[in-house]
Amino acid sequence: MGNSKCPGMEMRELVQKKCEPSKVGLPHAETRLKLFEADIYDPDEFALAIQACEVVIHLATPLQHNTHNSQYKNTSEAAVAGVKSIVQSCIRAGTVKRLIYTASVVAASTLNDDGSGFKDSVDETCWTPLNFSFLYSNDLLSEYVHSKTLAEKEVLSLNGKGIEVVSLPCGLVGGDSLQSLMAESMGALISQITDDSRRYGILRFLEELLGKVPVLHIQDAIEAHIFCTENPHINGRFLCASDFLKSADIAYHVQKCYPEIRIRQEFIEDTKRETSWGSKKLEEMGFQYRYDLEKIVEGSLNCARRMGNLL
Repeated sequence: MGNSKCPGMEMRELVQKKCEPSKVGLPHAETRLKLFEADIYDPDEFALAIQACEVVIHLATPLQHNTHNSQYKNTSEAAVAGVKSIVQSCIRAGTVKRLIYTASVVAASTLNDDGSGFKDSVDETCWTPLNFSFLYSNDLLSEYVHSKTLAEKEVLSLNGKGIEVVSLPCGLVGGDSLQSLMAESMGALISQITDDSRRYGILRFLEELLGKVPVLHIQDAIEAHIFCTENPHINGRFLCASDFLKSADIAYHVQKCYPEIRIRQEFIEDTKRETSWGSKKLEEMGFQYRYDLEKIVEGSLNCARRMGNLL
């Protein structure tokens, strides 16, 4: 991530028990990348990697929770305890100036607090009400929404208390991947094309949660994180997505640009919603998105073909 923008930066990364070969095979990894092994459910193990760092980027989050092997009763409790512990480790290190927390737009629902409908636009003031059930939800998605919402609120509450905190709630990420398997986010983004009913349910869940679907190219997500490490005047919450559209509009775009691709009618449900994207905070600080919907879809399709998910 630092090759083009941060030539003098040493990158540290926490990995779990199995390390992807792609990580150690990156350019200059032998001199500029240090890997540390840690258990996501034991955030105190992160302290060694945090020592002497100036910026910490917190990406990982607990997902599938096993109550028999954990001190926490659920993923939300684990996620909140995790961010608190990481912030405390950053402060104890004495060198960390800023923590950048990779949040999710699932914590920024445009639903009215009483569940009566959607707000006219989405911005940084929007928070997901956790006392409702959402269409297309399941236990895993519900736990994810709860944990990401509560963890983001917790980490932002610590902003200015010995450390600067930046929260980046990112949209549905697509465009490309270094992984050997397709990420769920990209799978959901192109689910209408691949006839993937399960992942299409995730796409529609996001739409019912947020009014529309915010999307983001992986390279823009990376650049946004770098931007937040380099800008000394940025802290707080910044929504991060280059496009905000209906799931039906994704299908219409594909049909227009790729007429050879046929999308079945059951994967095209037009909600007729007019919710708008009201967040400009990141761009007002000087950040520029480089990838629009066309490039996000094109990159995602090329990646899916390379992985064998699309012929």
